[in-house]
Amino acid sequence: MLTQAVDDYLAVRRAAGFKLKTTEQYLRYFVRFADARGETYLRANSAIDWAAQAKTEVERHRRYQCLMGFARFIHVEEPCHEIPPEHVFCGYLPRPTPYLFTDDELRRLLDAAVRLGPPGSLRPRTYKTLLTLLAVTGLRPAEAYALRCEDITRDGLTIRETKFRKSRLVPIHDSTRCALAHYLEHRAGTAKDDDHLFVSLAGRPLSPCLVSRLFRQLLREADLPDRPGRPRVHDLRHRFATRALQACPGARDQVSAQMLALTTYLGHAHVGSTYWYLEATPQLMTDIAARCEDFVWGEPS
Repeated sequence: MLTQAVDDYLAVRRAAGFKLKTTEQYLRYFVRFADARGETYLRANSAIDWAAQAKTEVERHRRYQCLMGFARFIHVEEPCHEIPPEHVFCGYLPRPTPYLFTDDELRRLLDAAVRLGPPGSLRPRTYKTLLTLLAVTGLRPAEAYALRCEDITRDGLTIRETKFRKSRLVPIHDSTRCALAHYLEHRAGTAKDDDHLFVSLAGRPLSPCLVSRLFRQLLREADLPDRPGRPRVHDLRHRFATRALQACPGARDQVSAQMLALTTYLGHAHVGSTYWYLEATPQLMTDIAARCEDFVWGEPS
């Protein structure tokens, strides 16, 4: 009975556009757990016991929340299924503090990319162009890896169905467009069987693991911190976002417009995701504190 309920739940939600790859893994795993207990209906105690098997509190919370959604769905048609109580596990996971590359550090990183081997290969140009593009556009690394040559258009970069299955157009500066055109000239003749913009030495699309491993090599060669957790490739996106906020005009209505524009440009689903950059950056927090003091004491902003 639970297996059929899982099939129905996944079919309905996928018809609405959700992928649910991880959700399916969780639910199939739970069904096997419930079957071993001889249960044909979802029981709250079993849901708690199954989720509690995870090694971390965050993972326990994720499992439990997955079951909560499933339980509400199947309870509507069959009240014998129990809906587990809320707030059993704490799912708060602090975001890692971003590493904000200075101009000099970014220059050293790109210089290290230019020195990559093997001699005469496309590899140095690939990584210099990739890292520069991330720094000046704020793309998610996965979005850059997925770019196709045809995604470079007159209006900007076409980002197709990435996080939250949303597509968007990212305008780029003329200098960025020229750099990409220069890179494409050198790319011509390589990876003829694959149209991804950035490719590996084997002519295949770049993988996150490959880029992460090479990025750490570049950090060492550029004499930048190389320790677990940071700096990360994703920190180039953080650098772009914080620079954009630091350049924001001071008037309150202009700030709101800038935040909304940045939210759209970065592909955030909610403006709250963009506001996080304010509290994650010491200089921005200092600016906010100063403006709050001006507001409290009645001085013009």
